[in-house]
Amino acid sequence: MSEASQRGTLFVEDAEVLGQEAFPGDQYLMRLASPECAQRARPGQFIHLTCDPALPLRRPISLMRVDPRAGWIEILYKAVGEGTRLLARRRPGDVVSSIGPIGKPFQLHAERPRPLLIGGGVGMPPMIFLADALRREAACKPLVILGSEVPFPFSARPSQFLVPGLPADVIAAMPLLDDWGIPSRLASLQGYAGCFQGYVTDLARAWLQALDASALAEVEVFACGPHPMLAAVAALAKEFALPCQVSLEEYMACGVGGCAGCTVEVRTTTGPAMKRVCVDGPVFEAQAVF
Repeated sequence: MSEASQRGTLFVEDAEVLGQEAFPGDQYLMRLASPECAQRARPGQFIHLTCDPALPLRRPISLMRVDPRAGWIEILYKAVGEGTRLLARRRPGDVVSSIGPIGKPFQLHAERPRPLLIGGGVGMPPMIFLADALRREAACKPLVILGSEVPFPFSARPSQFLVPGLPADVIAAMPLLDDWGIPSRLASLQGYAGCFQGYVTDLARAWLQALDASALAEVEVFACGPHPMLAAVAALAKEFALPCQVSLEEYMACGVGGCAGCTVEVRTTTGPAMKRVCVDGPVFEAQAVF
């Protein structure tokens, strides 16, 4: 999706805060009334929010869930700077200005019906949005692996799904995904009960190694999270010769391709090129970036 192709799909909305829930680790789940965005958003896209009237620069935040019929969107974010700390003070009934949906979404391929979704920290929301879309595909068999070094922003519960290749004691799952019929597993180095004690890539490798050649040929990897995690996921995908799409997180000012403040170097068929994460991404082919 190019900058030009997005011009008719970007909307500035005064989005009313419908709810805001706080979780340990300065994490917040916010629901906004944003009908235009909810109608058009696709997994991997984001919105650009004004966090507070006193702070002119917006903040880019990934979309986690949308309901086109009810007209709401949900975002999960961590309060780490002035903008997100001010956003954490918003209460139901408050109004924030939102631009979106922005960016190039994930691209699904019917010939790869075993998508592996890997999310780390605040990179979890795009994976949940993608899983929501995949659960509507009857032939699709996704697996979601989520990692966090702070408490997960939900109460984990034992998964109802057996996943061959994964350790038997790794049973913690995200309840929402379980309810959707999508198997998930959690990883952390913090010793959380039922979670894999290690990196998301180590858990993913165990699953991939258990697949036969025909099943492995049906896998495509999707990931979002911290840069070191994405680099490790890209290396894992290369190890197993799998296609991989990653969603990058970068600081940005305008969010719509004008300032070029969020550029990254990407390999192309004609050599290295600088691409804007906001409109040329945030989704890129992993091997082009790492």
